[in-house]
Amino acid sequence: MTKAIKILLIEDDVNLADSIVGFLQDFSDVKVVEDGLDGEFEAQEVPYDLVISDLMLPGQDGLTIIKNLREKEIETPVLILTAKSSLDDKIEGFNVGADDYLTKPFYREELLVRVKALLRRSGVFSEDNTIEVGDVLINLENRGVQVHGQAVKLVGKEFDILTYLAQNKNIIITREQIFDRVWGIDSDTTINVVNIYLNNLRRKLEAVGQDNLIKTLRNIGFILEVGE
Repeated sequence: MTKAIKILLIEDDVNLADSIVGFLQDFSDVKVVEDGLDGEFEAQEVPYDLVISDLMLPGQDGLTIIKNLREKEIETPVLILTAKSSLDDKIEGFNVGADDYLTKPFYREELLVRVKALLRRSGVFSEDNTIEVGDVLINLENRGVQVHGQAVKLVGKEFDILTYLAQNKNIIITREQIFDRVWGIDSDTTINVVNIYLNNLRRKLEAVGQDNLIKTLRNIGFILEVGE
């Protein structure tokens, strides 16, 4: 089952990467990339909720990855995970745009706490594993949706699209971003599938009184618009 939270881990230590995936997979999908250049490409092309990156990587170092992401105005939170522990290293990491810095070796419990804190800060994670937007309550654990207590039955990608838009409420999301996030850049499906699923999602929301929750901005994208 696809999870609503997506994390990119850029780490060339295979054993460490496997260990991190093992204790983050309960609440997130984790994509592992071992090469820095490939990791930067992945972070640029796919909308992730969090990037965890080593600094010393083949192909491209972690500081350059972060710097290039920020120069392209990609604001995905980044947690540096590295053996470089000097104050100067930490200051440099934050100066190029990292959001947190954790040195190896580390306690897995501390990494988990830091990951959840960054996800909470960006609004994609809550301790009760729910997202509330207006009158809509999304349960990430059981993939259930309710409006005023009334269940709305969404299938697979319908739920994923609603969740992605809710995690980015009041932000314009392009059709390409939805496709890359929900289907993946390697999918053989055509991008037109986004319109099909969005239309189905809208009909189900309209049936419970949520007529204008998801708005279309012609030739721009979509927005789930709710009052603050």
